[in-house]
Amino acid sequence: MNYPCPVCGYPKLREKPRTTSGGGSFEICPSCGFQFGVTDDDEGYNYAQWRRRWKAQGMQWSSKGMEPADWDPVAQLATLKKR
Repeated sequence: MNYPCPVCGYPKLREKPRTTSGGGSFEICPSCGFQFGVTDDDEGYNYAQWRRRWKAQGMQWSSKGMEPADWDPVAQLATLKKR
């Protein structure tokens, strides 16, 4: 099962970003680089702040792996407004 990133809309996170008890999954979104439970809990960023930062830096693919051929960060962000 896949889960959407609440920061950038990437649709294929392997785990829910937050556990039912509220803790972070520690998964890193390959698209925007947000690590749930670290970027927010330890570094103090909220989703909107990190999203603005990612957008200001040109919405670069964050993972060291190759970005998917059909990856479209603008379309991905648009899905956030529909949820």
